[in-house]
Amino acid sequence: MKYITTVNDEEFVIEIDHDDEIVVNGERYEIDFQQLTEDGNELSLILNKRSLEAVAEERDGVWQILTLGELYSVTVQDEYAYRLAQARGEDAHETGDAAVKSPMPGLIVNVVVEEGDTVAKGDKVVILESMKMENELRAPRDGVVGRISVSAGDSVEKGQVLAVIVDE
Repeated sequence: MKYITTVNDEEFVIEIDHDDEIVVNGERYEIDFQQLTEDGNELSLILNKRSLEAVAEERDGVWQILTLGELYSVTVQDEYAYRLAQARGEDAHETGDAAVKSPMPGLIVNVVVEEGDTVAKGDKVVILESMKMENELRAPRDGVVGRISVSAGDSVEKGQVLAVIVDE
């Protein structure tokens, strides 16, 4: 099966024909993929003998993947859904409020922006320490910081809204 995957605005074509390998943009990778928790949010991936752990959560059709201290926004469509969306001229530009949420429990190390600041998709908004790692949480889209709900030193829970990005 072929999938079109967008990771932070960069597209990848992923083909899955066997349980132990994938092809990404024509390059073959050996994989071993395991869900570490019952809810499937904590993942282990061995990719060409390199071990990675990640936390994943789906929100409105977009996966938020936290690995190696970086947060990635990922969408996945099979090739038929992708072609249909392209034929319809569907646009990826988002409007409306977008929440920056904590992907896991932790401690706020720093709030990089202030209310009223203009941000571009991918700009750092909050730095969260969790599992002894600092994680940079980034703006999910272009806009203005409408509300900040935390400050440095605050403890937060998984899914807690930390900031809200609104239309300019």
